[in-house]
Order: sequence, then C-alpha cells, then structure tokens
Amino acid sequence: MVNFVEAQKSLLHFVMKMAGVIPHAVEIQPGTVMNIWVPIGTIKTPKKRNKLATTIPTSNAGVVVTSSDAAKPSKPVVVLLHGFAGEGILTWQFQVGWLKKYAIYVPDLLFFGGSVTDSADRSPAFQAECLAKGLRKLGVEKCTVVGFSYGGMVAFKMAELFPELVEALVVSGAIMATTDDIITHMVNSLGFSTSSDMLLPTSVKGLKALFKVATYRKLRIPNRFYKDFLEVMYGNRKERSELLEGMVVSKDITIPAFPQRIHLLWGENDQIFKLELAQEMKEKLGSKTTFQGIKKAGHLVHLERPCVYNRFLKQFLASLYGDKPKK
Repeated sequence: MVNFVEAQKSLLHFVMKMAGVIPHAVEIQPGTVMNIWVPIGTIKTPKKRNKLATTIPTSNAGVVVTSSDAAKPSKPVVVLLHGFAGEGILTWQFQVGWLKKYAIYVPDLLFFGGSVTDSADRSPAFQAECLAKGLRKLGVEKCTVVGFSYGGMVAFKMAELFPELVEALVVSGAIMATTDDIITHMVNSLGFSTSSDMLLPTSVKGLKALFKVATYRKLRIPNRFYKDFLEVMYGNRKERSELLEGMVVSKDITIPAFPQRIHLLWGENDQIFKLELAQEMKEKLGSKTTFQGIKKAGHLVHLERPCVYNRFLKQFLASLYGDKPKK
C-alpha cells in the first residue's frame, strides 16, 4: 500500500529541485555527514555519484555529491533550520520558492533526513558546530539564519558561537535554552508527561495531540495521514530522545550579548512557547531585537499562515540587504 506521506515527500523533493535547490551530502568530520539542500548554481558537478551519496536516503540519490566542488554563493545566504517534527524541506516547503532573491540553504539537522553522526554529543552546540563547518565547506562566509522551534535553539547557539558567520537571526517558536523546570511545566500544562511523550509520539492518538497543540486551526485530516506520517518522519527515535535531553541545561540560562540583529516572528496563538514568553525574551535580548506577531497562527506559524509569514520575513531580509541582493 502506498504511503501518502512518502509519496508527497518525493513530489516535494521534485518541486524543490524545480525551485532551484538540490540535496548535497557534506562530510563534516569522519563519521558525521549532513544533508543540506543547496542552490543548484553552487554545485559544480550535481550529477556525480560517489560513496558518500549512499548515506542519503534513496529519494535523494542521483544528485548528491561531496562538498569538494562547491562554489561560493553569489546572493545573500539564508539558512532555514527545521523543528523537531519534520526534516528541512518538509518544514520550509512554503518558504523556499518565495525567497528567490536569496541563496537558500536548508539543512537536515543530525538524526533528521539524511544527516547522521557517530558522535555521542547531542547538544544544540554540537549541531551548531557541525552546521557551521558544513556551510563553510559549501563556500558560505556569512548568512542569516531562520530557525523554527528546535532549529531556533540551534540558531541561537550558532549566533553565539560563530558571530563572524551569522549576521542576523529570525526565530519562531523557540527559546535560547531550557531547564528541567521550564520543560516540565510546559509539557505538563499541555497535557503530556515528558517532552518525548509530546514530541516523539508513537501512536495516531499521540500525533493528533501534538498537532492539536501546535496549530491554531483544527486539522481535518484522516487517520491514514497520521499513520503514514509516523512511519516516515519518526526514525532515529533513540537518538532524537537523546537530542531532547541534550537541550536541557542544568544551570540558570544566561543570555549572551548577541551582536546580531534578531527578529522574533511568532504565532500569536502559540501554545508551546507562548506570546508572552516571546515578548519577555525580546526585552532581555536588548535593543537589536525586534518582534512581530502573526494573528490566528499557532506554533506552526510558517505552515499555517505562510503568506503572512513570508511577507514579514522578506521585509526583515530587505532591511538587512536592501531590495536588491548584493552580488
């Protein structure tokens, strides 16, 4: 029987290639490979096959090469970081084609999509370090990072560790870090027992509960979709559970003095990271941080109201780079 989500995923990959991005395997270090969707024009030999390509799922095979022949992008670079319930292209399917003025890079973070590591480090800092290395191997010298949820945490860490690489941030539905007290209060208030119980559902009922708290509008989706989604999008469960543990810091959260401009772009009805939390974070981050709320949108704001989200995102990017991208 056909898995509808797998079929949609294959179609989505084709659409993304038509929009000008292709999957590319980057060896970060021995044992660590990241799959990053990159602008076609930055890859000199996109049809080459090699051993590293076997680390990427077969749906991407045939266009994946190593990073040795990457060319420097000619447009300002925007990097889109996904959340915990889906890989990069699925998360940002409504954004890639809208940002044609920019060189778009869409990574799969470690243990999502085709990205893997044999390292035991599960911290957002390790994700940030690997991504920074990968982008540099692809010829990226500066970029704006757009992070959603878990990807937002990684984005904050990238900006902290690599200010020479990250020149601006856009963050939706994410805080800089979390403690046991914060995560326990959040998941319990939403009716879950643990973060794994909420973010790594094992049943249709559990996945429905996750989407219910993540969206503003009630979804009318058949159970078959949820079942197929569970089969396709929830691999590497052990490692992803460890990623959730790696997000938690044991001490108080300290706020770095970020030199970058930061834009918080939020669904006003976000039940996971509430609007008040975003506004409080804006005040703590200081004068270089701006905030925009999007009405009638929850945690999945970029999927629920993509046209509004894209308009605000493009406005912020234009304020950084001007109406015409720099060459």
